[in-house]
Order: sequence, then C-alpha cells, then structure tokens
Amino acid sequence: MRDIETIHVDDDILVINKPSGMLSIPDGYKPDIPHLRSLLEPKFGRLWMVHRLDKESSGVMVLARNAQAHRLLNQQFKDRLVNKIYHALVSPRPEWQSQNVDFPLAINTGRKHLTRVDFINGKTAFSIFKVMKASSRYCLLECDIKTGYRHQIRAHLYHLGIGILGDSLYSPPQNPFPASKFSRMMLHASQIDFFHPSDKTMVSFTAKTPNLFFDLLESIIPTNLDTDVSLI
Repeated sequence: MRDIETIHVDDDILVINKPSGMLSIPDGYKPDIPHLRSLLEPKFGRLWMVHRLDKESSGVMVLARNAQAHRLLNQQFKDRLVNKIYHALVSPRPEWQSQNVDFPLAINTGRKHLTRVDFINGKTAFSIFKVMKASSRYCLLECDIKTGYRHQIRAHLYHLGIGILGDSLYSPPQNPFPASKFSRMMLHASQIDFFHPSDKTMVSFTAKTPNLFFDLLESIIPTNLDTDVSLI
C-alpha cells in the first residue's frame, strides 16, 4: 500500500493527500479492504471522517482528531462554509473559458446509484468551471464547487457533454477516449479552505496536482484509439 502524504497535523486536524485508488471509508461489501482510517489510525490515533473523496479521485482531505473538532468541521460543511477546488482533465475541450452551472442534482439514481441532473426533483447544486490550460482535444479544468453532493463535478460535466478522462461511470458520447485507456480517473482535489476548529482562523491547504495531468495535457493523443495511450 502506498504511503499517504501528510500535509498538516495538529491536535485537532489531520490534512492528507489521498492517493487515487484508495477508499475514503470502508467498503460496504468488503469491510476488510484498507481505507483511510484503517491506514492512518495506527500512526495518528482515533480519527473522525469529515468528508470523503471518490476512490478514483486523489487530493487534499481533512480528518478530525477529536469529537469537538469533528462537530465543528461537520457544521462548516453543512453550512457550506468550506471552499473546495478540484482539477480535472477532460474531453472534449469546451467552447467556453468559464461556466457557472446551477443544474439541480438527483443523488443515487438507477441501479448504478449515479448522480443525475434532474430539473424536477433534484437538489440545488452549484459548480464553477474554468479552463486552466487546453490542447486541441482536451483541457485541464478548475472546478469550484459551492455545494458538495456525491459525484457533483462528474454529473455536471456529463450534462454539459464533457467527460473526465479515465471516468467509466460518467463518460458522455462526446468524449472519444475510453476510460480503460487511462491508469486512473483524472480528478484531483487541489485545495480546501475552512475555519480551524481551534482558533476559528481561516486556513488553506493544497495538494499538488499530479504531474501526470500535465504530462497528458502536453502529450499528443493519437486519433486512432486502437493505439494504447495508457502510458498514461
């Protein structure tokens, strides 16, 4: 199992950079599969989960080290006081440079329990997408989510006809690159800002976006998809 990078630790919080492929919480069917708490608690003692990232995603996460910090952080997430920035490598390249999205979302729909845009029964969800860097066929997006629903970024992009490279669940027809061609899903939580539970000051933590994202962006993706691009 890969090491988990520690970004910050004090008496109240632990901030880490979660690797792609690692579970944030125990698997419902196979609880013995390693997850964050099972891997971190032997070193840091009891931990409380405040939020989560999808298994396929990587990036910055905060965990509480005591019940009081857990309560205060949970309240911030509930009150939408936590700022979270993600980076996503996507295809196709959008025609816009920035896009404010307020499509309502329905959570856990269908047999695959996907999140879908639902203008009748969905819950209010707001995302801001900005193009950071682009090639002719795909680009790196900054994703600023003002609400924090499960798969929000993936569902909003899917509705826009955009897919995150390596994402097998939310791949619209407009995305020509099969998820199997990539070694991981190209979604990374790069920054989180919140009020520290101890002194209530605003703190900000970042996790460097993997070099792989930029290597892919600068590489020439073959137009013949029979060519294996999982160098990547």
